[in-house]
Amino acid sequence: MMKKKYILTIMFFALAMASCKKTFLSQEVNPNAPSVASSANLLSGAEVVTASIVNGQGANYAYLGVWLGYTCPSGNYVPSSTLEQYSFTNTSFQVFSPLYLNLANYDALIKQASADPTQAGYVAIAKIMEVYVYEELVDNYGNIPYSQALNSKQYLFPAYDDASTIYDSLLGQLDAAIGIINGGAPAVGTADVIFDRAGITTAQAAAQMTNWKKFANTLKLRIAIRQSNLSAKKAALVTSLAKTAAEGYLDDNTFALCNPGYSNSDANGGQQSPFYLYYGYSAAGAEQGGHAYYRANTFFVNMLKATSDPRLSQIFAPIGGTVTGNVLGADATNGTNSTVSAIGPGLDISPSMNAVILSGSEACFLLSEGVLEGLVTTGTAQDYYQRGITASFTALLVPSASTAASTYYSQALPNVSWTASSANYLQAIITQKYIALSGFGFFEAYNEWRRTGYPNLQAARSVKPGALGTTNAPTRIFYPSTEYQQNLTNVNAQGTIDPFSTKIFWAK
Repeated sequence: MMKKKYILTIMFFALAMASCKKTFLSQEVNPNAPSVASSANLLSGAEVVTASIVNGQGANYAYLGVWLGYTCPSGNYVPSSTLEQYSFTNTSFQVFSPLYLNLANYDALIKQASADPTQAGYVAIAKIMEVYVYEELVDNYGNIPYSQALNSKQYLFPAYDDASTIYDSLLGQLDAAIGIINGGAPAVGTADVIFDRAGITTAQAAAQMTNWKKFANTLKLRIAIRQSNLSAKKAALVTSLAKTAAEGYLDDNTFALCNPGYSNSDANGGQQSPFYLYYGYSAAGAEQGGHAYYRANTFFVNMLKATSDPRLSQIFAPIGGTVTGNVLGADATNGTNSTVSAIGPGLDISPSMNAVILSGSEACFLLSEGVLEGLVTTGTAQDYYQRGITASFTALLVPSASTAASTYYSQALPNVSWTASSANYLQAIITQKYIALSGFGFFEAYNEWRRTGYPNLQAARSVKPGALGTTNAPTRIFYPSTEYQQNLTNVNAQGTIDPFSTKIFWAK
């Protein structure tokens, strides 16, 4: 995959626009050599691809909803041993190539825009998004190609870098991006479809570059918290966060969403928001594959019922007035689509809904744990915790969200009320984050489970009996088959990967 120079997908759109006055057979332009895309098109295209990958493109993270006890396959389908019994291979659940291709887009933008000081804003944004994508890669695979990854002219067989060292480098790249913005990098306007996305207010658009600094700082916090199990790195992480603490963080008022103008159209493979495109309906009203296949899991349904959580009927659609779930392995007569709830109205909002990059709820829970760990020195852990719950209620369109959230977290229940959770505040934070990440954040929920062990998924019974002798989810996926075909020496140097015992460096 890395032997060849990456082709920037957005260039095809630029070529189409540039050549509208010529015929395909015209010899003035080589039809096999795409024109150079503008920085604006490169940025918009790269951001949209990132949003598609993390929100449902090819169902990249849908499998994690099953492993984590949120969802289960419908009984209308033949059981999948790959999904339900963990008998997956190095061709299963892969995001390696899509993420590296996405990185190539951002890298091309950095190289193109760096030559023009007036485009410094593009450089800063691309650097921040590179960190976002590299973190996804490290959290999926551990050691990955990094220092040699995007230089195929010099490195046909890129070496793998140590995952912990990559994390350290990513913190430095975020500092550099913040420095570029503070150095006067101009806003890029509507070329940025995250902080100047479709439907955003004029005031929010005016704060574009300030919001990018907050996003960068929030990624720093997430990278630091991911390593909170590693006491040897704690002092350096505290110092790193203190360096940029004044820039602020994303929260329940400012969060990272993507929307280039999604619409209810089936053209070009579907122009709906990527989550809706997979879990919702086509423009013609046909049920999409993800909506038909993934149903409510009893584990998650019972968890929310036990605490009278009104988000349940937003996450999954009620049948006959109630939400019903079904664990994996039940017979088909109990698991058919007519008897088990599908994705609900708080997730399948509309074809034009925003795609989540980093939600306000997730940001607040990061801040809550950051205070708890001494990584954030402003605000209180309880306030951020309660704001994270409220942001989740709001995002899921719970009626009278603020009042409903207050009623919910005022219950004297562990992992719901902050006061009642005094025996283990971390468990409360991660439990509520797990609920808030349903649908839009399966991968992040998986990361938090691997890091903390919360929630206890053995109680989920989310796989069929006899699944490789385990009742718990795998700790990671394999490196892709393409690496064994094209970069064999370097990927073999990473040793034998066991999906139940090989762990990412920060995992518990």
